[in-house]
Amino acid sequence: MTKTRTASTLTSFCTLALVLLTAPLPVLAADSGVEARHAIAMHDAPKYPEGFSHFDYVNPEAPKGGTLRMAVVANGYDSFNPFVVRGVAAAGVSSYLYDTLLESSDDEPFSAYGLIAESLETPEDRRYVIFNLREEARFHDGHPITAEDVKFSFEVLTTEGHPFYRNYYADVSKVTAEGDHRIRFDFGDTNNRELPLILGQMPIMPAHYWDGREFDSNGLKPPLGSGPYRIGEFEAGRSVTFERVEDYWAEDLGTRKGRFNFDHIRFDYYSDDTVALEAFKAGNFDFRVEPSAKNWATAYTGEKFENNTIITEAIEHQRPAGMQAFVLNTRKAKFSDPRVREALSYAFDFEWANKNLFYGQYTRTKSFFENSELASTGLPEGRELEILNQYRDQLPSDVFKEVYEPPVIDGKDGLRKNLRTAMQLLKAVGYEIRDGKMVNADNGRPLSFEVLLHQKNFERIVLPLKNNLERLGIDVSVRLVDTNQYIQRVRQFDYDVITQVLPQSDSPGNEQREYWHSSNVDVHGSRNYMGVSDPVVDELVDMVIQAPDREELVYRVRALDRVLLHGHYVIPQWYLPRDRIAYWGYLERPETTPKNGIDIDNWWFNPDQ
Repeated sequence: MTKTRTASTLTSFCTLALVLLTAPLPVLAADSGVEARHAIAMHDAPKYPEGFSHFDYVNPEAPKGGTLRMAVVANGYDSFNPFVVRGVAAAGVSSYLYDTLLESSDDEPFSAYGLIAESLETPEDRRYVIFNLREEARFHDGHPITAEDVKFSFEVLTTEGHPFYRNYYADVSKVTAEGDHRIRFDFGDTNNRELPLILGQMPIMPAHYWDGREFDSNGLKPPLGSGPYRIGEFEAGRSVTFERVEDYWAEDLGTRKGRFNFDHIRFDYYSDDTVALEAFKAGNFDFRVEPSAKNWATAYTGEKFENNTIITEAIEHQRPAGMQAFVLNTRKAKFSDPRVREALSYAFDFEWANKNLFYGQYTRTKSFFENSELASTGLPEGRELEILNQYRDQLPSDVFKEVYEPPVIDGKDGLRKNLRTAMQLLKAVGYEIRDGKMVNADNGRPLSFEVLLHQKNFERIVLPLKNNLERLGIDVSVRLVDTNQYIQRVRQFDYDVITQVLPQSDSPGNEQREYWHSSNVDVHGSRNYMGVSDPVVDELVDMVIQAPDREELVYRVRALDRVLLHGHYVIPQWYLPRDRIAYWGYLERPETTPKNGIDIDNWWFNPDQ
């Protein structure tokens, strides 16, 4: 599961800490018969037993050493705090600087194993969870990680952090430190079985470090962490280097063995991906995930590739692809009617783009949960139909009668047919052509919009769409801005149309609130990019979160997927079920690739190279 990361002082938390230090700690009785366990799975049982030595997809004998050089294509950074709305955080901070209570494995749908927490206790109904912390867990300054640090982290993230955290942990009703190394989270009136696992994902920050500091005003002062790396040298906005912690407290745990093998990890910032690619081929950095089909087909040639000085691989994965799409901001009146949104989709010629721009490498996306068993297919039936029937009067009839398929432009007259269909949809809404322009028949206002981009190479995808829509009398402008401006505008929902990736895990849960729930429509920084505000979607999201088992989760997610697709909130683009990677031959990787795909943190340098 993936998640992101506000602006007042921490005075109240410091006061709270003083009270807790001087008052007796309340102890809530755990249920009799609830045993401590080393791991927890969302459904079924964890794969790895207690005391396991390492994950199957790592090399436990991997040597340590060397500097891994990576590239970031962006216009710099101005913060070392990835957990707040303010600023743009440096790459790698959340991954390398902070440990979490639990660590998820990459070869299971959603299981988590003890990291800071040695064990956890939760009853069958999961109405609470208790984490028992390892006494050896330490921050980089040697200070032990305690229950008060966990409580502080929860409180600061949910009150001053990114709005994501308030949604993610909304069902937590009470947090109680039951001792220095034991903390309990009680949950409200909910059947949310995911909560113990997602609380385990929470980054744990040192309360003593933040005492007297403002959480969102630390700027570029390297904060104190507990993870496998600390921040070393950096040049503001241009590069940052992480140094491996030699006395890292968790190095020999099963969740860490064979991982984080480089002594240093350096990120250099490039404002242009073309420059970054040439820098990679010149030996200025070591590993690259190639995002461009054209580059993959044409740029990785020459002697270095022929003699394996640089190695290229396309490695299959089984992780859900999610949805990459043109996202339509329904907060704008022009996009409030789903028929308008659907009409625009008929002008996107994926087939032409895939053939002429992408060398036939991509597959059209047809689901918000693409490349997984969670994706809806065919017409609803069985349990999925039973779920949707509860809302039949509130849903468009197409949900039950039509299989969702993004429009296909097939043959010489395919585009003309599609534009004719788009015209019919727009006329049904009340648009007409006047002087060659598509206008609202009631007020004469033209239908026009802006596509906001931060990657120049996406212009070649947007411009054909623009040209097709202009044949309908729709004016489309394309605006390219730098990465920082793009991030800020997206956080403020200041756009008509953007291209966005909506990633998904194999076990959807609380993060679905962030994407689709009406409570996030006006929350700046939320990931409800489309402005979805639908009571049926709200209820389906709650049902997904409270799914009692894997089978029911699949049915509920498919129902949610189907309703979202027929809402025409996006124009689906494409996906690739493999990772295109290029790396210099002195890097080595494990023989086994987990279902989630390549993870550079499991690699190492070949000492003979």
